[in-house]
Amino acid sequence: MTDAVVLAALLGVAGGVALTVLLLLARRLARGTRDLGSDAEQATHRALHRASLAAPHLRGGLDAPEAARAAHHLRALLGSTAVALVGTEGVVAIDGSGDVASLTAAAERVAERVRDTGRRQVSARTDGGDGESGREAVGAPIVVAGEVVGVVVAFASPVRAALVRAAVEVADWCAAQLELGELDASRAALAEAELRALRAQISPHFIYNALTAIASFVHTDPPRARELVLEFADFTRYSFRRQGEFTTLAEELRSIHSYLELERARFGERLQVTLRIAPETLATVIPFLSVQPIVENAVRHGLEPGERGGTIRIASRDDVTHTEITVEDDGVGMDPERLRSLLTSVVDGAHVGVRNVDTRLRQLYGAEGGLVVETAVGAGTLVRMRIPKSQPRHDTDVDGR
Repeated sequence: MTDAVVLAALLGVAGGVALTVLLLLARRLARGTRDLGSDAEQATHRALHRASLAAPHLRGGLDAPEAARAAHHLRALLGSTAVALVGTEGVVAIDGSGDVASLTAAAERVAERVRDTGRRQVSARTDGGDGESGREAVGAPIVVAGEVVGVVVAFASPVRAALVRAAVEVADWCAAQLELGELDASRAALAEAELRALRAQISPHFIYNALTAIASFVHTDPPRARELVLEFADFTRYSFRRQGEFTTLAEELRSIHSYLELERARFGERLQVTLRIAPETLATVIPFLSVQPIVENAVRHGLEPGERGGTIRIASRDDVTHTEITVEDDGVGMDPERLRSLLTSVVDGAHVGVRNVDTRLRQLYGAEGGLVVETAVGAGTLVRMRIPKSQPRHDTDVDGR
């Protein structure tokens, strides 16, 4: 066999091996593509991904600066050459190819027709300022609470029926995001109103008693009076602070200490307090003024009505994914049915603190996140709450105050 023949044979084998490798790679790539789903499934995934990227920028309203960042994702979602978002004050943002001034003017004209009619509008032969004189536009209304608050304008050459339908769907989706943003704002306003209600409840009853107790020591025990004044200052500073809706268990316990010192000045030896706090729970993020009102309720409605006073037990323990916090008193207790009625009533003001805390916990952590109360007449009361240890958004709120 000659060298030429051997070389040819080797080249043939090498070519066969290379072909086999290429076929295997092609097969693997094809299988990998199938693993990602069909073309339709991949397109759905891309659309959902774009929608999720745009959503946060719309929650603050169309006239907020963040809204401009949504235009890029909406254009990719629609597959149009350009997209304009038009709010109540004019064009918020434009993304895509073309002269910005010409696109702005065209978007405003289309948006005006949409606002006048309350329906989608298609405008033909929009000059994009870049030689695309045949470019068309479709505008779809963003309707919130029956009012057109904005318009999505998509440009294409030409505008086909599929884009018209897509623009209407995207405008409806934008409206849903704006409504969710309004809901978030309402929820924040409600939380602030609830905190104001708690502060108002603290103010008249406790402050009068605290100042009376301090006054009683001014002449008989001046050093004790000074200590109580400092405790009162710490308590009011914490209770009426304005930073954030969340705090740590350690911070709340410091305020509770000041509160109980002031109450001891009134009760004397009739008020006993025991603490069993697991050190690892001190950093737990809790809603601001969530444990303190429970302790106040125990003193005011559990121990104060009885002549002998009693004991308040405050405890916390690490329960894997949650921190469990309990406040227990051995006071007069209450009929469970009456307690249930008080917690669900909006008229009675005696237990507004406990009712308020229960409502806030349920809003934050779901129906199962509310207070658990065990009580009976003459048997005292135990209140339990479970706070998730992982709260990334609320951690930021505490750190940023």
